[in-house]
Amino acid sequence: MKLIIQIPCYNEEEALPVTLKDLPRAVPGFDVVEWLVIDDGSADRTIEVAREHGVDHIVRLTNNKGLAAGFQAGLDAGLKLGADVIVNTDADNQYDARDIPKLTAPILGGTADMVVGDRQVENIEHFSPLKIRLQHLGSWVVRQASSTSVPDTTSGFRAYNREAALQLVVVSKFTYTLETIIQAGKQLVAIDHVPIRTNEKLRESRLFPSMWAYIRRNSVSIFRIYAQYEPLKVFMTVAIFLGILAAAVWTRFLVAYIVEDDGAGHVQSLIFGAVLFNAAVVLAAIGILGDLLAAQRSLTQRIFERVRRIELQVGVEPSQYEPGNPNSTQKKTTGADAGPATGKTQEHEAIQL
Repeated sequence: MKLIIQIPCYNEEEALPVTLKDLPRAVPGFDVVEWLVIDDGSADRTIEVAREHGVDHIVRLTNNKGLAAGFQAGLDAGLKLGADVIVNTDADNQYDARDIPKLTAPILGGTADMVVGDRQVENIEHFSPLKIRLQHLGSWVVRQASSTSVPDTTSGFRAYNREAALQLVVVSKFTYTLETIIQAGKQLVAIDHVPIRTNEKLRESRLFPSMWAYIRRNSVSIFRIYAQYEPLKVFMTVAIFLGILAAAVWTRFLVAYIVEDDGAGHVQSLIFGAVLFNAAVVLAAIGILGDLLAAQRSLTQRIFERVRRIELQVGVEPSQYEPGNPNSTQKKTTGADAGPATGKTQEHEAIQL
């Protein structure tokens, strides 16, 4: 069993040594533990620091593509390097690496495919009351969209087994945390959560320059992802609301026309009701189209999953990969080596898929 701990990085020259110092080289249940750094176009010495501290694998993105792209690149590389389980953690040492065995335990026990670390945000000292409330609200919305019970949906401290990693495809350009939970819930991936500890804050978040930026970006992300995976529910709800409002406005006109015999003085109500009704019809149509597109996206994800499986079976190398510490004794194992079949037989089977 191989565990790969991946760390997406962007200009983490100062924080990365602290994070790597606490990472384990042995975890119960695994024969091999390796470290993978995804460098998201850093302009400092992040890669050099990673090599100096014994990182086994490096994925170097040519420019800054964002946290979600770095996470996805790490999953792809981890699978092709033969990982049975991939743990994702942050480069700013937010999460306590001593909880990695706790994070991987449900996967090793066969009860989960994906495990999310619960920071118990109400106990984090540097989180303001407003941020805690927003965290709870955002997590509630994601739970409704994903039909899961994850209490801390924005936590980036996670573990994925091979099957879960194969199925996840992140399309968001901002964050992967919310989308992967919703996606996993829709694909019936077994998700669990465990309480974890956090470390003292090393630096301010680079994703959110201010509290208002945090509110704006997270609100837009939650709405966008929810609408993407539940378009019929979102647009039909708004359409029904506008339809009821249109009926109320028309009722006002009818009362004025029939009872008060003053319909001419309320023509504006008739026009306003028609505008609301037309908007409701358009939104309902968008919901139906969105639902059809959601079904198409599900088929596309299955195709991506099949392509990944074929790539692993034929031994395709990770994209933009570089070996880490040249003195490391860890053996590089590709996805082709990790499967039960080997050689020409395996490649032949992959081509037949």
